[in-house]
Amino acid sequence: MAITNSKTTAVPIAKGTARKHRVTKELLRIIRPGCIAVIDHDDLDDLAAEGLIAAGVTCVVNAGQTMTGTAPVTGPLLLLERGVPVMEIEGSALSFINDDEELTVTAESITAGKRTIPCAAFTRERWLYFYKQAHHGHHERLREFIDNTLAYADKEKDLVLKPLYCPELRVRLEGRHVLVVTRGRDYKQDLAALNGYIEAYAPVFVGVDGGADALLEQGYRPDLIIGDMDSASDRALRCGAELVVHAYPDGEAPGLGRIRKLGLEAAVLSSCGTSEDIALLLAYDHQCEKIVTVGGHSHMFDFLEKGRKGMGSTVLVRMKIGSKLTDAKGIALLNCGLDKRLRKQALWKKASWKQAARSLLRKLRISKT
Repeated sequence: MAITNSKTTAVPIAKGTARKHRVTKELLRIIRPGCIAVIDHDDLDDLAAEGLIAAGVTCVVNAGQTMTGTAPVTGPLLLLERGVPVMEIEGSALSFINDDEELTVTAESITAGKRTIPCAAFTRERWLYFYKQAHHGHHERLREFIDNTLAYADKEKDLVLKPLYCPELRVRLEGRHVLVVTRGRDYKQDLAALNGYIEAYAPVFVGVDGGADALLEQGYRPDLIIGDMDSASDRALRCGAELVVHAYPDGEAPGLGRIRKLGLEAAVLSSCGTSEDIALLLAYDHQCEKIVTVGGHSHMFDFLEKGRKGMGSTVLVRMKIGSKLTDAKGIALLNCGLDKRLRKQALWKKASWKQAARSLLRKLRISKT
């Protein structure tokens, strides 16, 4: 790739201030409307795309592979359908774009100061090609995913065989319903569809990192926030919830630094597995009555989108807590479909009743004559 000092005369696709971060969810905390998002993100997932759209970016410049052909992600398509161009650059070019620098993006290049960086548009045709490729290679990917899952399940089985060690919590979980919200596909819609359940059972609200913000957006205050604290907003962390930082098995807890910078306190829980796994086990080991999950990760593509090549701990955790677990994934879609079906049935019954009435009237007229 050649970085030149020549100026381009091509028609600009987008102009704006660059906001740059290798971790997309970190970028979403600092980006402003009208900016150009500069990221390094392989297999751009739906959540990242939805976040970029909500942030009001005018263009996405990606130094990663927007799609690798491994996972059938639809994030790039979401951006394109909203009119947000997605431009790809080579990974080494990321260092030639500075944060807060004015960029001019054309179909073939990006002008940053006096530098011109080659780029290529990620199109709907490319999305369809990689999407089909991911589905065609499904069986081989599944084989690799199963092998990886089994290997890690053997290493991580102590996660479920032994109770979690955690400092005493202020929040009481024993005998109560616990609603665990994770930033997974359709998590906001599914949470909104649970209003009736929440009113009836008044569950303990547990936000797994960014899931805490979803609770706040629906008008619920999290009772407990668990995770490595990299995607929950400052507002969520300061909402008064009890905080539990998920640390690595060796005790290292990168998220604790952020908590201390905010002047907050948190318990630290060291364990392998995902933060979602830890939240579920914590509720189970504290003798809760029922666990309802929203936005949970449950299948291969969920994990591939997140860069995880197996789900050993997740399989084990669900084996342990399965008797208490209810997954609300897709409940909004089901409710919408059920509402439509009931409306159709009501219309059909109404139409059938009218038809029967007309038929009866015709018979009465005939009999009178």
